[in-house]
Amino acid sequence: MRRLKAPNAFIPVIVAFSAWEVASRVGLKEAILLPPPSDLLWTFLWLLKGKEFLWALVKSSLRVLIGLSLGASVGFAFGVLMGLKETLDRWLSPIFSLLYPIPSLGWLPLLLIWLGPGEGLSVALIFICSMFPVLYNTLTGIRGVPRELLYASKVLGASPLRTLKEVLLPLALPQILTGLRLEAGMAWRVLLAAEMIAIPTGIGALMWKAESLMRVDVILVCLGVLSFLCFAFERSFLWLERRFTRWR
Repeated sequence: MRRLKAPNAFIPVIVAFSAWEVASRVGLKEAILLPPPSDLLWTFLWLLKGKEFLWALVKSSLRVLIGLSLGASVGFAFGVLMGLKETLDRWLSPIFSLLYPIPSLGWLPLLLIWLGPGEGLSVALIFICSMFPVLYNTLTGIRGVPRELLYASKVLGASPLRTLKEVLLPLALPQILTGLRLEAGMAWRVLLAAEMIAIPTGIGALMWKAESLMRVDVILVCLGVLSFLCFAFERSFLWLERRFTRWR
């Protein structure tokens, strides 16, 4: 499927928002249940004036960054080690194969007992969410490197560390970065659900509070901001992918 190029990519979005505005204004849907986009803009500006919205946004963003960084680092390390050492792979693969199918939010009740509602809980959930996919993408990328290249590197006298640095990792990097790009959006989804259920602060908790007050406009603004953040994270990893894989 071909993607629309800018500015053509914005035309469907403009049409959709225009239809939404008209439908709300002519009364096809009650404004309290579906406020028009123009009202949401004023709600967004009103939220920016207060500290609660910005503080919730900062806390959620930090949780995602910390959890994603830790999970990606540990997953990358295990993926490299398991890709290089078959013995380690045989010992650890059964364990990871049992843990990986468990949904990230499935750990929430147990982590809530162990860690309590707070920063540790959110970081741990995002850590679990991001570690396994990065591990398997790294492992798959390293295993996908042609054995002929490794043999040629060994014949030319390259050390194992240099082979890893100049052969294995560059060739596995596209697979690793693709996994990171896909998991960045998933990390936000897991955090949002956790903040709604068990964490009293953050953008998810703010949306849950708005639901109890019937503030549909606040909920929609938060969803719009989350959509933008997920898009920004994805674009950032896509830029890194293009930046470090130009040789392809």
